[in-house]
Amino acid sequence: MVRLIMSGSGEGKTKQLIELMENAMEQEVGCMVCIEPKRNMSFNLRHQTRMIDSSEFNVDSFAVLRGFICGLYAGNYDISHIYIDNLCKVAHSSDEREVGEFLNWLDAFSSPLNLKATVTVSAATDSATDTMRKYM
Repeated sequence: MVRLIMSGSGEGKTKQLIELMENAMEQEVGCMVCIEPKRNMSFNLRHQTRMIDSSEFNVDSFAVLRGFICGLYAGNYDISHIYIDNLCKVAHSSDEREVGEFLNWLDAFSSPLNLKATVTVSAATDSATDTMRKYM
């Protein structure tokens, strides 16, 4: 299951993501992972969520991000939820087609594993493609 949170820059997506993570800590039994473009949220969360600064691992494209997520899950089958804050900054691309392809891939990857994924994108909701709207 993939959920997309999309709104303009500075409109509270990261705050909403932090609230979702805090609530999930009390309900989910597995591990949670949050991938962010720079280590910004670490001070806001308890230790149950593994915070990952994607720049430390040279994640610089959607292809690398897909491989990175596969590697995370292969190393820890207990992951129940993956959060990605500011997807376009993590993947170094704001190409709408690539974003849509990644969301479709993430859904196909996560569904059979009962893995939840929540992703934020900084862009106006009226600019969302049909693929993006499917996950909003």
